[in-house]
Amino acid sequence: MTGRRALGRRVGWLWAAYAVSAYGSGFGFGAFPLIAVLVLHCGPTQVAALAAAGRAVGAVVAVPLGPWVEFRRKRPVMMAMDLIRFAALLSVPAAFALGRLSFAQLLLVAIVTAAADIAFKAASGAYLKALVPPEDLLVANGRFESTTWTAIVVGPPLGGAAIGVFGPVVTVLADAVSYLLSALGIRAIGGTEPRPARSGAPRLRAGDLLEGWRHILSDPVLRPLFFNSIVVNGLIMASEPLLAVLLLGRLGFAPWQYGLAFALPCVGGLVGSRLARPLAARFGQHKVLLTAGALRAVWPLGLAFVQPGVPGIVLIIAVQLGLVTCCGVFNPVLATCRLEHTAPDRVARTLSAWSISSSAAIATLTAGWGLLAAVTGPRTAIAAAGVLLLATPLLLPRREKAPRSAAEQAVSLT
Repeated sequence: MTGRRALGRRVGWLWAAYAVSAYGSGFGFGAFPLIAVLVLHCGPTQVAALAAAGRAVGAVVAVPLGPWVEFRRKRPVMMAMDLIRFAALLSVPAAFALGRLSFAQLLLVAIVTAAADIAFKAASGAYLKALVPPEDLLVANGRFESTTWTAIVVGPPLGGAAIGVFGPVVTVLADAVSYLLSALGIRAIGGTEPRPARSGAPRLRAGDLLEGWRHILSDPVLRPLFFNSIVVNGLIMASEPLLAVLLLGRLGFAPWQYGLAFALPCVGGLVGSRLARPLAARFGQHKVLLTAGALRAVWPLGLAFVQPGVPGIVLIIAVQLGLVTCCGVFNPVLATCRLEHTAPDRVARTLSAWSISSSAAIATLTAGWGLLAAVTGPRTAIAAAGVLLLATPLLLPRREKAPRSAAEQAVSLT
């Protein structure tokens, strides 16, 4: 099990800060689609455009952030990104209270938070690798993954209930405050962090922007995992706004039912993240990645058959339980493998490149699926995503390879 090994006070503070923001995000699960549908009365094309454009432009803005983060102390970057997200999200309830909330503002906030998310993940991944011994990376990643799923179990039902009582923007306010508390938690980590050394010119170079992608595409393990990850995440996330339109609009689900149907199955994510380390220890990381990665692709097609009422809720819970259990096993092993196959001096750029590519894929597929839904209907578009997901296991790596040494990685990129 992953939860008993001591990783130290500083990792504890980092974990606590992450937990606060994760619970805030869980409480605000699906807030923007809900606001778009229930407050601004947007259709499926606008809801999909909100998710797509926010991620796409945010990814473009984040392109220079990877090398910028790489050569700076990670804790100040993480705190700055938390404070940026706090301010951006806080503007939504403020505008709503003044009667000035618009689709354009939601779009701008989505862009800012998407770019800040990418920079934060890059900094936190590099910082975690510096804090944790290699043999404990899977333990740490398992804990972060289990926290994510626990937050989703607790947050969305409470968020749905809060929306019913206080209105649709209260969850955005809670999410904003969680980022402020996260920044304070990261500050409490304390200690000194040396400024990363940089060779060559002090200014940002074009090669710095491409370093992360060059490393990913040159590594025989990371390359197939990269393509599998961005396609699977893109297709799953492309269906999310369409599900919101289908369930909250056409099928008449209440917000609390929507939140509950997606929250309860996340117990499977908690179980999966707890099983990741013992499964990897017994069968090896490669076999776990291959098996869990393949299994997580078979579930989403079932969402195309959802019906109104209790049968629909039961079907969603069953499908999501299978999906998130497999994701709970797969994600921490993937995160560990990614750090093991990346030298410390290019972790931030690699994670930035990975996140930017994932956001761009999600944005592209979400926009495309929004247009498809406008022509064929949300249910048909969700079914199409499910069918394509069945082919994604073909992208997983077939052979196991040990991580290359830092010297080998450097040679391959020169």
